[in-house]
Amino acid sequence: MVVGITVSSNESRQTQGRMESLVILSCMMAALGGVIYGYDNGITGGVTSMDPFLRKFFPEVYFEMILNDKNISNYCKFDSQLLTLFTSSLYISGLVASFFASSVTKAFGRKPSIFIGGASFLTGAALGGAALNIYMLIIGRLLLGIGVGFTNQSVPLYLSEMAPCNYRGAINSGFQLSTSIGVTFAALVNFGTERIEGNLGWRISLFMALVPTSILTIGAFFLPETPNSLIQSDKNHLKAMLMLQRVRGVTDVQEELESLINANEISKTIENPFKKILERKYRPQLVMAIVIPFFQQVTGINVIGFYAPILFRTIGFGESASLISALLIGVVATTCVSISMLMVDRFGRRSLFMIGGVQMIITQAIIGGIMAAQVGDQNVVSKGYAYSILVLILVYVAGFAWSWGPLGWLIPSEIFPLEIRSAGQSIAVAVNFLSTFIIAQTFLSLLCHFKSGIFFFFGGWVAIMTVFVYLLLPETKNLPLEQMYQIWREHWFWKRIVGENEENDKMYVA
Repeated sequence: MVVGITVSSNESRQTQGRMESLVILSCMMAALGGVIYGYDNGITGGVTSMDPFLRKFFPEVYFEMILNDKNISNYCKFDSQLLTLFTSSLYISGLVASFFASSVTKAFGRKPSIFIGGASFLTGAALGGAALNIYMLIIGRLLLGIGVGFTNQSVPLYLSEMAPCNYRGAINSGFQLSTSIGVTFAALVNFGTERIEGNLGWRISLFMALVPTSILTIGAFFLPETPNSLIQSDKNHLKAMLMLQRVRGVTDVQEELESLINANEISKTIENPFKKILERKYRPQLVMAIVIPFFQQVTGINVIGFYAPILFRTIGFGESASLISALLIGVVATTCVSISMLMVDRFGRRSLFMIGGVQMIITQAIIGGIMAAQVGDQNVVSKGYAYSILVLILVYVAGFAWSWGPLGWLIPSEIFPLEIRSAGQSIAVAVNFLSTFIIAQTFLSLLCHFKSGIFFFFGGWVAIMTVFVYLLLPETKNLPLEQMYQIWREHWFWKRIVGENEENDKMYVA
């Protein structure tokens, strides 16, 4: 339940702003940070299902797979902590890097943070593709983690701050769209390189990350800085006003400029934003920064992203068929994120959360039931059931792609006031990476022990988070960033914590 919010004159002015070509082009370039993130997620599952890669770096997994030992369950053939460390090490370094990224983003702007992320990812991709041993492989992954730590912290902020409020949902969803495009691109590359003899195939897969990363790193030099960041890092407000006029497409931006200046004055009085965010008046934002990214990961989506080829091999697909299935997942995800971009600013965030949540719960329950009945420890599932599971997984991916996929990045990027925005986004990214690391590091063991129950496990979490959204997340569509504090004062639950009187407003705006 959310009480209606009165639209101020500032909001109406922003809503009338045009979608300028500068905004579209700069956001498309920045959103390449999502492409490299998605490419890495997609490429990892593919190369870890390639026989030459497994023979070179994880021989014990390879031999367990080809020996078809009847003492080893179908669900346990890929259960290797070293193999999962290859996947999950990126997220530990990303978690640490996200906190350094917060200081860089606040002090120097969103643009330098994007550049640092691209340069680090560039180095990690080169090292991973050239790896001669497991140590080079893991070090490359750690550098990739630093890259995504910086880009995932700065890119969603950049997109939300550049976009007019009435297009913010669609523009910010571009990050998830780019992530899906990266996953699809990775699946295409894996499908092509899987046919190459020897170690060249997986090396090409890892090296191909250099293509979008090079474009992002070079393009970062030419990105305009956001008006919010110009005010935060430059005392000359004229630059910020001119940038506002360019990105909003109108000349009268005085009210929005004053709102940003006031927010910046408050931010200057805060020495430690990570301490400030713990105060009671920021409690709703802090809860969302922790809960939303955590819930996004316990949907189980990264299980599909990381291990789709492995999962499909578990249910009876061959190596090539598994990679084709992963490609289908990427195509469906990209299509449905595009649909979400068209709906999010019209129908709102809450509606998409609820639709996607129900869709994921139902499909996970059915998948779990089929696998419990048909996929035993040793038997090979029939083609009919295998394809049924594939179709259900695609329906599940569709539900995620127009709900928790884009909205899991959008909500944390738009709810924080300027004085704690970089710190809040860092917390959200850190929780996302920590949750991803835990899921990635434990999934193969969970699959081995839970077997088909793994889908009921994640389905239960989706049910919990859908109820959470219904009860505790207010609608944020079409509200300017610097007026976002209103939604907590007027929400049936959060107003008890932050208050609902005029005096409380002064804690947010000068």
